[in-house]
Amino acid sequence: MEKSFGEWFLRPSDKSENMYKTLMDKAVGLIADQTARTNQPFSGASRQEIQSAVREMLIIPAAGQETDRVMEEVQHVIVKNSLWVSHPSAMAHLHCPPLIPSLAAEVIINALNQSMDSWDQSPSATYVETEFIQFFTKHVGYSDKADGVFTTGGTQSNYMGLLLARNKACQTHFSVQVQEEGLPAEAGRLRILCSEHAHFTVQKSAAQLGLGTNAVVKVATNDQKQLCVEDAKEKIRHLRQQGLLPFMIVATAGTTDFGSVDCIGNVAKLAAEEQLWFHVDAAYGGALLFSHQYSGLVRDLHLADSITIDFHKLYCQSISCGAFFIKHKQDFQQIAFHADYLNPEEDHEDGVINLVEKSVQTTKRFDALKLLMTFKLMGTDLFGEMVDYTISLAKETAQLLKNEPCFEVLNEPELNAVLFRYVPLHQYEDERYVDEINLELQRNFYQSGELIMAKTKQAGKVYLKFTMLNPLNTIGHMKTHIERMKQAGEKIEKEQGEIRYEYSVRD
Repeated sequence: MEKSFGEWFLRPSDKSENMYKTLMDKAVGLIADQTARTNQPFSGASRQEIQSAVREMLIIPAAGQETDRVMEEVQHVIVKNSLWVSHPSAMAHLHCPPLIPSLAAEVIINALNQSMDSWDQSPSATYVETEFIQFFTKHVGYSDKADGVFTTGGTQSNYMGLLLARNKACQTHFSVQVQEEGLPAEAGRLRILCSEHAHFTVQKSAAQLGLGTNAVVKVATNDQKQLCVEDAKEKIRHLRQQGLLPFMIVATAGTTDFGSVDCIGNVAKLAAEEQLWFHVDAAYGGALLFSHQYSGLVRDLHLADSITIDFHKLYCQSISCGAFFIKHKQDFQQIAFHADYLNPEEDHEDGVINLVEKSVQTTKRFDALKLLMTFKLMGTDLFGEMVDYTISLAKETAQLLKNEPCFEVLNEPELNAVLFRYVPLHQYEDERYVDEINLELQRNFYQSGELIMAKTKQAGKVYLKFTMLNPLNTIGHMKTHIERMKQAGEKIEKEQGEIRYEYSVRD
């Protein structure tokens, strides 16, 4: 018996059109319904409850089920128990609420399913990405010799920065073409400098690139949590005395915990003096390019040899969406490969653009469309105001916390991250007691589902963190959260005191 698969694919037929519209309408309706009924960022379900429900749902039938039944399961098992990142009280990580134009673009991206490795698979999309890269290089302040490529995010972009710098260093110092010859034995002498608050992907990339985590040298930071140039100079001098070869320095424009921005101009000057590849990880702070109030923090970004920018952070794009930029486009030759079936060399000679030649990926999504639709619909001015609002709100929130004797604030927000902890008003001797109160605060609020904040450690102490990416948040919301945290902290402190008293009586 002949089977028909036509309704399951996009094609010019009533069955195909009905299937597509039905599923799309139901998916949109599901999300709209969840948006309307969601009054907190998480359901509060336990890990065990969610796992059990998912396992039951994942009994896959031999014959397909009815659409309504499947969508109902998706809504009640998955969507209901997902972290609702669009809620203003979801403030744990660099996990943004996606803008609606980005969500609309995703529908088009998914249906077109362009593979961004060769022009013949993505004829218009290739030019959209290429032109958008140029749009950004101009905003950075690069010349027309610059280039870039869309990536999955900061991890891949930072990896590419280290990869290009490593290959160029091996060529410069050891006359070795790594692509053909592999790493020379002398590569064990290569060293990378970054601040003690740089993203962990600097070390992760060094490990994956055969240099090892020991190749990464951490530089001290100043009171503003910025890379200390004087300490970097001293470490470079010491490394060279040991016969080692510092070849790269990484500055951070927006550290994960503090949101601090290294002084890019000063680090660039050091890199030029010491002939180091200068990479800026602006995964978080790259959105300052469009800020009306704070763009000065990244005014020297054009001095970098390479740059990481994530669009699924402060640009509020759906995951995944990032980019990697370089000052000199010829540096992409360090990773270029040609395949006769995909991007033959004659294509390059004929001016055909095959993006695979400057990417560590082959198949790649058409993510540039999300930014194109966002900026075309919003405009850069409104986008910049949105960025500024979140930063100003973080500064106000930090001040509210400082006004409360039971909270200690660790940073003056440069971006929109606030690091703080609850401090008992009663006398205590063991710092672990304070850590446990803060861990309990974070756990309790997550389990209630009403407030999602992160936990981290600085100097061995537990701190809590608000990452305030959501422009729909307000100072009124934050006043309410702070008051509730204050009350919860006092309650935990009282309970802990009663437990300690009981133990002392027993002893």
